[in-house]
Formats: sequence, C-alpha cells, structure tokens
Amino acid sequence: METESILQILVLAIGFYMAWNIGANDVSNAMGTSVGSGALTLRRAVILAAIFEFCGAYFVGANVSETMQKGLIDTTLFLTDPTTLIMGMCGALLGTGIWLQIASFFGWPVSTTHAIVGAIIGFGLIAVGVDAILWGEVMSIVFSWILTPVISAFIAYSIFFILQKNILYALNPTEAAIKMMPYLVFVVFTVFTASFMFNGLENLHLAFSSLQVIGLSLLVGFIGAAITFFIMKKVSLKQSLVATLPAKGATQNVVSVGKAMKHLQRIVISSKDETHARASNLLKEVKALSLELRKETDIGERTSHYAIVERLFIYLQILSACYVAFAHGANDVANAIGPVAAVLEIIKKGVIPATASVPSWLLALGGLGIIIGLATWGWRVIETVGRKITELTPTRGFCAEFGAATTILIASKLGFPISTTHCLVGAVLGVGAARGIRAINLSMVRDIILSWIVTIPASAVMSILMYYLLRAIFI
Repeated sequence: METESILQILVLAIGFYMAWNIGANDVSNAMGTSVGSGALTLRRAVILAAIFEFCGAYFVGANVSETMQKGLIDTTLFLTDPTTLIMGMCGALLGTGIWLQIASFFGWPVSTTHAIVGAIIGFGLIAVGVDAILWGEVMSIVFSWILTPVISAFIAYSIFFILQKNILYALNPTEAAIKMMPYLVFVVFTVFTASFMFNGLENLHLAFSSLQVIGLSLLVGFIGAAITFFIMKKVSLKQSLVATLPAKGATQNVVSVGKAMKHLQRIVISSKDETHARASNLLKEVKALSLELRKETDIGERTSHYAIVERLFIYLQILSACYVAFAHGANDVANAIGPVAAVLEIIKKGVIPATASVPSWLLALGGLGIIIGLATWGWRVIETVGRKITELTPTRGFCAEFGAATTILIASKLGFPISTTHCLVGAVLGVGAARGIRAINLSMVRDIILSWIVTIPASAVMSILMYYLLRAIFI
C-alpha cells in the first residue's frame, strides 16, 4: 500500500478516535443536566443525543471547521514542508484524544475545545516557533471562552428569573405554568428552527432568504404553541376537577380551627371576668394553632404545585436537551473534522491549500464518531455532570440548557470554536445565581476551573509527544 493511502487511513482513524472521545466526554455536558434532573433516563438521553448531535454536526458543522483548519497557526510557514504540518495535525488530534480518554475514564468533564486548541498551538510552537501562532486569532478564541459563559449565564439567569416571578412565586404555580407553557414552547421551537435553517442546510445545497427563515420559524413555533395550548387546556381541566374535591387532612383542620375561633370570639365578646379571661387566652392559643396549620397547609399545597410544575417542565426540558445536543454537534464536530479536512487536502494535492473544503461525508464520519463515543463511554461523565455537581430540576435544567444552546449556536454561526463546557457551566451558574449564592456549589466550580486550566498544557504535551512519535515512524 502506498504511503499516501496509509496516511489517509491513519488520518481518518485518528479523526474518528478524536470524535469518539468528544462523544465520550463533551457530549455529557449536553445531556448531563437532563439526566441529573430526571427528565431523561440515561438510555433515552443517549438515543436523543445520537440523533441531534449527528444532525448538528452534519448540517451546521462546516462553519467552525474552517476556523480549526487555518485560524490557529500560519500554514504558509509549512509550504516547503507540508509533511510536518500533516504530522503535527495528526499528533494534535491523537494527543487530544488520549487526554480526553484519560479524563473520561475518571469522569472529569473537561473542555474538548480547550484541548484541541492547546494541542495545535503546542505543535506549532515546537515545529516552527512563536511566529507560527496566529496570536490575534488565538486571543479572540480565548476572549470567546471568557465571554460565552457570561452570555450563557445571563440568558439562563433571565429565563429562570422570569419563571420564578411568573410561575414559582405565583399564588397558584400550576395554573401559572399551564398558562405560560405555550409561550415557552413557541420560543423554543422558533429559535431552534431558525438556528437550523440559517445557513445550516448548506450541505444539502438548500438556501433560504432571511424572510423565509423567519416566516417558517414563526410558523413552526406557532404550531408547537397551538398544540401545547390544547394539551394544557386538558391539563387545566383535570386540575380544576381535583380542586373541587372536598378538603381533607390539614386543609380540613384549618377549616375546623377557623370555626372554633369564631365561637371563641363570640364568647369573649359576651362574657365577663374569669370567663372572659379564660376565653381570651384560649382564643390566643387557637389563633397561634391556626397560623401553624395554615403554614403547614400552604407548604404542602405549594409542594404539590411545584411537583406538577416540574412534571410539566420535563417535556420542555426534553425539547431543550435536543436543542443543546444539536448546538453541541454543530460546534464541536469541528474539533475532530477541521484538522482532518486540512490534512486530507494536503495529502491529496501535495501542497498546502488556502482553504480546504469540508465534504459532507467527513462531517457524517465525525457525527458518527461522536454518537458511538457517547453510547459506549459517555455514561461516565454524564453521571458526574448530572448527579455529582449540583441538584437539578426540570425547570432549572431547561433554563441552563436553553441558555447554553443559544450561546453555542450563535458562536457556531460566527465561526468561534467556543467551549461547550464553559457555556453549560456558565448557564448552570446563572440559574444558581437566580436562586442565591448558597445554591451554587463553589468548591465544584473551583474544581471545574482547575480542570480547564490543566487541560490546555496536558493536551499540548500529549500533542508534542505524538508529533515526535509520528515523525519517527513516517519520516
């Protein structure tokens, strides 16, 4: 077999291995919140993520892949020695994959984007030097790593604040949730459809004008909202039937104590001397008992209402989970496919092209690698993100996922290889901030930030080692 064919097979195998590790580690950030809140079982989360991660990678992934190809190092410095660039890109992918597999084994939710960017920079510094790095592009990426969690936190905070004010703090949370659900579904469907259509169908050679995208997105959102409205009417009818049932338990006790207070008040008004004094003391005790019973009843009723609200939001969180999986596939497939596309173009033409096209079959290969990685090893980090970092409910999980996915899709359209981990952690922090600082697990936030810091140098070192190993074998 010719050396060229061997290199092509090696590059595809390494790219698939990298995509597998993305699925095993980074996809957990997309689905971990849904598993942790109880909205999805692990099996259902894997199935949904497989479908929507692949769709995001295939339909939208080409935008960011171009940045990962040529936006980090100056490829013109390798014009006289394209083999070095091939070995370097392969070493970066292989080194990053190894580091991600180590992290996945221990259940560490690290940033894949951090890893591949650090790996490519590490190779560039060793192979050519400081001049090889496009520091302006690198700084813009680093800035996006700082900015995107803030944006995600703001969006998630805003959504959860609205839900708190209009649903969770309402006198009747169930009724408020039923009324608001069609509007929330309208927003989710509209934004998701617009994100999918805006330059997202290029690989199928379909193009829509801005007016067409807006019109179709609003139509899909309206249909989703209309269906939800009729479903909520049935739910509201069931709730009203339950509300007409006779009061029992603590509620009946409150009614009985209220009647006793009225009788005691009559005695106090009509009596004198010792009877008046004793009746007054009894009235004070009964009033205190009435307040205690009312508090207990309110807590019980609101707990019941909150349980119903959370059940309603399970379906909305499933929608947001599909949304965030699509967004993740759109952005993070570039971490595996961008360098692969560049290397294949170099092998094919023998020279370094100005731009390497990203074929649809390569995006499909990356999407396939992601879903296989998720299905085989993703459960490790999903357990960490979903159950070991913070307590999540469907309402909180929905807000976090929607905020993160919106940020990821915006960045994907702009071509920024942002960190999905950053976005989701930022969104979760935003939800926590809306509930108060005590709701945030600061020690876990510290550990996550430390893992981000370690990932960049670790992947850079792995990349350099793999680069020298590949050079020793093929050169």
